[in-house]
Amino acid sequence: MIFRQSRWVRPIALLATLSVLAACGLPQLGPNKRQIFAGSVQNSGNAFVIPVNDAVTRATAVMPALGFSGDFLNAAQLDSDTIRPGDVLGLTIWENVDDGLLSGPTGSSTMLEEVQVDGNGYVFVPYAGRVRAAGNSPEQLREAITRQLEQQTPDPQVEVRRMAGDGSTVSLVGSVGAQGVYPIERPTRTLATMLARAGGVDIEPEIAQITVTRGGRKGQVWFQDLFAHPELDIALRNGDRILVEEDTRAFTALGATTRQARVPFETRDLSALEAIAQVGGLVSISSDPTGVFVLREERAEVANAILGRNDLQGPQRIVYVLDLAEPNGLFMARDFLIRDGDSLYVTEAPYAQWAKSISIIFGAITPVASLDSLAGS
Repeated sequence: MIFRQSRWVRPIALLATLSVLAACGLPQLGPNKRQIFAGSVQNSGNAFVIPVNDAVTRATAVMPALGFSGDFLNAAQLDSDTIRPGDVLGLTIWENVDDGLLSGPTGSSTMLEEVQVDGNGYVFVPYAGRVRAAGNSPEQLREAITRQLEQQTPDPQVEVRRMAGDGSTVSLVGSVGAQGVYPIERPTRTLATMLARAGGVDIEPEIAQITVTRGGRKGQVWFQDLFAHPELDIALRNGDRILVEEDTRAFTALGATTRQARVPFETRDLSALEAIAQVGGLVSISSDPTGVFVLREERAEVANAILGRNDLQGPQRIVYVLDLAEPNGLFMARDFLIRDGDSLYVTEAPYAQWAKSISIIFGAITPVASLDSLAGS
């Protein structure tokens, strides 16, 4: 009797386990390929599922452009010799007499250091009075002071030096060597030279972005473009605010990858192949190289181009399919660009699902086999 019971234990346990698997399904990291394709527009879903080829790669290789508007690009460099309210000047005055109006006991010259131009644009010089400085060059101011002093002392000689003041300044913040407020001087009249004056950027140059705010206008460029495209090295203006920050773009990696996370871009242009490598690559025992998907909200003009239509309006849900097992699959993944906000999803290989089934089945049979051994004894 015991033998007859033990003979039926294994088949009954196997049937019970298969029934449980059929009813509940196997645990998954996410949808499989069949489920993703089932959600396509072609199957009454709400997302377009599109295999990646050369035409799709070209149509989607449209990265958001950074740059400056014409107002920034066409602004001429400031004349660093023009005096402005807030500037600091240095004055030296020589008189052609031994006992002059301004000369002290040590000689016939007088030095006036750090004479600041007031808010109305004037400076005060003893015996010359208030003299208009703003809008003039140091040479023009020298002539004006000379004319005023000639009425008091014979043949005065005047030297005017423009020193660093707060008349024309910009502020630099963010990832720079030294944040602060800097004057616009002759060597620092452009964006690149001002960044150098502040110690340069202290993040990776490849992912450094520069934002310039001028009044109500704003422009943004990549740091490296300042040197690759000299026209982007714009002239600065008083009150400009310069922000240096790291690239904030990121993508999300999910599924059968070594690491699942929100991942920041490490390069300016990031391909699907580089994105996979950035999260540690595929998992050899569970990833399906034929099921690499990139999920994106695509602009209508791009969606119309890749689908050969002209009736789509507004952002469209697109699921791009990369098959790395194809002869050109790796080239496609290398050329297909990832964009900010993309989701990279890798499905599990059929073998991984089969291995889960075997593990669950044998895990369920093991205690039954032990019961069978006890029954046989």
